Amino acid sequence: MMTNLFSVFDPSTSVFNLSMNWSSTMMGMLIMPMTFWLIPTRMNMIWNTITKTLHNEFKILLGIKGMNGTTFMFISVFSLILFNNFMGLFPYIFTSSSHLAFTLTLSLPLWISFMIYGWINHTQHMFAHLVPQGTPSVLMPFMVCIETISNLIRPGTLAVRLAANMIAGHLLMTLLGGTGTSVSYSILTILIITQIALLMLESAVSIIQSYVFAVLSTLYSSEVN
Repeated sequence: MMTNLFSVFDPSTSVFNLSMNWSSTMMGMLIMPMTFWLIPTRMNMIWNTITKTLHNEFKILLGIKGMNGTTFMFISVFSLILFNNFMGLFPYIFTSSSHLAFTLTLSLPLWISFMIYGWINHTQHMFAHLVPQGTPSVLMPFMVCIETISNLIRPGTLAVRLAANMIAGHLLMTLLGGTGTSVSYSILTILIITQIALLMLESAVSIIQSYVFAVLSTLYSSEVN
């Protein structure tokens, strides 16, 4: 029972002892589209430049026969992998992109969809792709076997490449960081400098691996058209 008419305005809303009263103040700004802001932030301008560059590059890789809007799918894959790679660089945060459960979930549906689309709509082209141009008649059966195997292992190579590259750097940083408590101050200084260098290297690897995954997926898509 409400004892006072103005008690509805009391700051009493909380979830897990965290006050939620002032969340409505910023809620509208959080869901407001970026187009309503008069001046975009530097981060927004950098991200727009990155997406435009990737769009133009993926459009060239897909060729004239590529469907409109396909590039945005690969840009989304690039963004997802890049976000997860960078999140793994922070301490005590689970690196999901270093596990095959995550990478195979991305690569396998993409590859299966390319194969289904290619074999249903461009069957003759897919058969012709199994034998490279200029192959002697004697080597044709062997080339068909080699091309088939190389096609079947594509999702596995995409997944393993990303997971292995993310595991390797993180494992090295963990091994070096674990020795910090048992070394002298002079060696500890060298160790800290090495860790900073490795962190910068891992940042570059995070960008490169997400880019490689997206580019290879684009190339596999362009082959079925």
